[in-house]
Amino acid sequence: MLTDPELIVNAVGGRRKRGLAWQDAPRMIRSFSADEFPVGRLLEAKRGRRITVCLPARDEEATIGGIISAVRAELMEGAALVDELLVVDDGSRDATARLAADAGARVVAAAGVLPEYGAEAGKGQAMWRAVHVATGDLIVFVDSDIRSFDTRFVRGLVGPLLHHDDVQFVKGFYDRPLDGRPGEGGRVTELMARPVISLLFPHLAPLFQPLSGECAAWRSVLEQIPFVGGYGVDLGLLIDVSARFGPAALVQSDLGVRVHRNRPLAELSAQALAILQLALSRAGLSEPGPWSAALLRPGAEAVPVQLVERPPLAEVPSHRKSA
Repeated sequence: MLTDPELIVNAVGGRRKRGLAWQDAPRMIRSFSADEFPVGRLLEAKRGRRITVCLPARDEEATIGGIISAVRAELMEGAALVDELLVVDDGSRDATARLAADAGARVVAAAGVLPEYGAEAGKGQAMWRAVHVATGDLIVFVDSDIRSFDTRFVRGLVGPLLHHDDVQFVKGFYDRPLDGRPGEGGRVTELMARPVISLLFPHLAPLFQPLSGECAAWRSVLEQIPFVGGYGVDLGLLIDVSARFGPAALVQSDLGVRVHRNRPLAELSAQALAILQLALSRAGLSEPGPWSAALLRPGAEAVPVQLVERPPLAEVPSHRKSA
């Protein structure tokens, strides 16, 4: 591991010289808006390609039914845009799975998908397993805790992919209010993710919401990149997609306003550490392979944070066979 400050500066400087300079970054990330993609325009561009909307979920009984009902009513029954509604249940202890099924989603237990690769829980693991079981050519990920969900979230994510052949991955962005205050949400984003991205991956700095859970990509793209378990998955996808397919293949789309369940500040430190672990690993500034750390809180037990990755599904024999 690099610990000498001069070595770190040289390593970061070397990455910038080999990659993209900061002044070049703003014009590398194209931006769209959900308003550009009404349903009729999307249907014309769909051309027989299947679309899966996937919700990774754990203990989200308060919101998941409403999200599924909206997508089903407006984008499946009202217009044949979405072909599959998939919920990957990551060990919920409440009624999430039952309510999702009642609302019309196909529900799959994460622990039963590719069990030979471990049973660790976490959002990244659920997303990786979702790609394996999904039937769509285009896969849309939507977080299941959104209270302000509107189907523009789906339209804004699939629009750039259906209308622009060079687009491989779409990241959502929005205004994130906190307790009713506009723009005050996304504390880990502003205090950890964006500073680290600006330093180590400046070509991704123009992304407004790098940790957004709302994203979409072609299935063939998602099958070729690894998935990081836990909180690091969203940043990992950005780094790995841009590295494999080029920064120009990645765009962002304005989805409006997102109101969701905000976590207490004490719960955000482990998330921030996971983001830092992932960024240092991808930048070559930490030892390779999975490693763990413990984040101490006053008066609380240590919280283990481990960097776990799953291989690209294209390299998984059982996935290749099923495909």
